[in-house]
Amino acid sequence: MIPEIELLIQNFNGQVWNQKSQQAFMGILRNENFYNGQGTNDPAFSARDRINRAPKSLGFVLLEPTLQLTPAGYKLLNSRRTDEVFLRQMLKFQVPSPYHKPTDKAAEFCVKPYLEMLRLVHTMGTLKFDELQMFGMQLTDFHDFDKIVHKIEKFRIAKAKHTGSYRIFKTEYLNNELKEIYRERILRGETKTRESNDASLSKFLKTQSNNMRDYADACFRYLRITGLVNVSHVGKSLSIVPERQADVDYILKNVSRTPVYVDDPTAYTAYLGDATLPRLLTDNRSMLVKKIQEDFSSVEISTEATLDDLKDLLADLLDQRKKNHIIEQVAEIKDYRQYDEIQKTYEQIENNELYDAPLMLEWNTWRAMTMLDGGEIKANLNFDDYGQPLSTAAGNMSDIVCDYGDYMVCVEVTMASGQRQYEMEGEPVIRHLGKLKKASGKPCYCLFVAPIINDACVTHFYMAHHLNLRNYGGTSTIIPLPLQIFRKMVEDSYKVSYTPTPSHIRRFFEASNEYAKTCESEVDWYNKIKEKALHWLE
Repeated sequence: MIPEIELLIQNFNGQVWNQKSQQAFMGILRNENFYNGQGTNDPAFSARDRINRAPKSLGFVLLEPTLQLTPAGYKLLNSRRTDEVFLRQMLKFQVPSPYHKPTDKAAEFCVKPYLEMLRLVHTMGTLKFDELQMFGMQLTDFHDFDKIVHKIEKFRIAKAKHTGSYRIFKTEYLNNELKEIYRERILRGETKTRESNDASLSKFLKTQSNNMRDYADACFRYLRITGLVNVSHVGKSLSIVPERQADVDYILKNVSRTPVYVDDPTAYTAYLGDATLPRLLTDNRSMLVKKIQEDFSSVEISTEATLDDLKDLLADLLDQRKKNHIIEQVAEIKDYRQYDEIQKTYEQIENNELYDAPLMLEWNTWRAMTMLDGGEIKANLNFDDYGQPLSTAAGNMSDIVCDYGDYMVCVEVTMASGQRQYEMEGEPVIRHLGKLKKASGKPCYCLFVAPIINDACVTHFYMAHHLNLRNYGGTSTIIPLPLQIFRKMVEDSYKVSYTPTPSHIRRFFEASNEYAKTCESEVDWYNKIKEKALHWLE
């Protein structure tokens, strides 16, 4: 969102947001390295979909009468404390509003959704994804909060008593909730959805279930970015970060639950774009000092420090704590103390047992590469304040970059499969490798890991070995490997009696280059490189 808003304002500030400017924006956006998507069928719609939703709804940009950045938007682009900026805007987001007006077909809304979801996590202690999907998404009116809590407690009791398949139990429970939510619509026979001509009840319930899942997933991710909640990827649940409990208590006590300026667009846009509202615990100097002293007792605080000075100090302290946590992780990884956990995480990814599999695949592969063969291994994903994975790498860089001194390796991972894998990863992988070549001036290789490798990717990366493309720094050595085979490489590095060195991995990539010269087809090359991977230390 941040680079897209910045691009929008740089090129269209003060212009009318119409079909012409929307198409032009997509034309510029598609050429940016950070862009992920297509936007080719209807560029104007794609632009509206990207800007009219979160950037406008969260108060970062104004689209009428002309495009402009709000004070909150300016803060987002220029502040180092983006989590705080997002938190303020999320707490103000409300339905109804001048942006979200009630309709005859919609539910009666009276809610600040993220405020109430934070309250729900706080009240329940731990809130599972399924509970958020089934019940949290029903909280369209904050006056019904206690009713939703009761529903969750009732569900937990029923779940504890159930002895059969949880998946079947959950599906039946959710369908009963949906039948009650849409009771009148079902009685009228209005079960046809826009996406399908199938008007059956089962199709209708599945569609509504998927919608609730998608909204719950978005809510999970938005709450996570505030830094106030932890995500258990194994338990697929949310909980309040213990060190942020005071911040949450302050918010729930002081932020009004009632939507404001519902019928006053001018007042609402001014309120929503205000970068100082609502007030947070860290806006109170004495409470901020207390927080710093409690979390970092050895730090001395000057009486002359301004509020912004103190916020910057806290940000510096949190950054250093994050770095320390990551350093500790790396030390444990290099000593193979996390080997069993790394392999267990891969099993959970393959069995679809984790909440955010793409993020966990990226993070776990960083751990595996750190353990595998020395070197300086950098993950480009975002970490939270405690060194845990927060979000995947931006679209303009490799997922992982390994510096082995006289050469480098970039690692790309994906959960995508089939043709979608090729469409999403084919060109970007070669581009990222070319970017690394130019930046480092060293020989560079790429490892591409996915649970299943698509045939089109095999062909594409085989051809890259032969094509001397100037824009991508010449030929490209990219090895696609199924996750199971990569896991065997990790296992071999653990089992051998010595510590593998960077020369072992470079020998593997050079073997790929030799195979590409002598093999008759991409299939032959791919089979040989997979076999080589199974014996890479021999």
